[in-house]
Amino acid sequence: MKLSRLAAPFLLAAMVLGSSPALAAEPENTMVITLKDGDVTVALRPDLAPKHVEQIKALVREGAYDNVVFHRVIDGFMAQTGDVQFGDAEDGFDLRRAGTGGSDKPDLPAEFSSEKFVRGVVGMARSQDPNSANSQFFIMFAPYPSLDGQYTVVGQVESGMELVDNIKRGSASQNGAVADPDRMLKVRIAADPK
Repeated sequence: MKLSRLAAPFLLAAMVLGSSPALAAEPENTMVITLKDGDVTVALRPDLAPKHVEQIKALVREGAYDNVVFHRVIDGFMAQTGDVQFGDAEDGFDLRRAGTGGSDKPDLPAEFSSEKFVRGVVGMARSQDPNSANSQFFIMFAPYPSLDGQYTVVGQVESGMELVDNIKRGSASQNGAVADPDRMLKVRIAADPK
């Protein structure tokens, strides 16, 4: 009887803590990406990559990501976007060069972490140089362990992953290049006025 009375509070705490939903990011660290089918909410991770998150938020607030296409989308892997130089469907768009540009901001030093690249993780794209991430990022469709510790994790999709799943896929023979790509219609930080 004494044992069950002592165990009851721990059992109750385990049930309450085990059933609580994941904590949402603060509005200042929540990025909302409007796609053709609705909004995708991303919890940014300044605890993992403060410099990268700072740069992403600055680009969002400049409107740099608005109308930028998903230029490389590989089924079972990821959807890549964020080329603000050549990927803006309404200003300077060049399908042949989309994915080769960045922003006018400096490239960033790598901020690798032990966070795993699983479904819904948002990572920074880069060249062979680990310190070359600038504006491009990708959203994972599935786990991809070979990226772990090799790319910077900047966030996690909190809601709308089913909308990411609807992004038009690219050609496998063209390394995921998309002929008539979908785009981010509008991107904002949740703390900012709509």
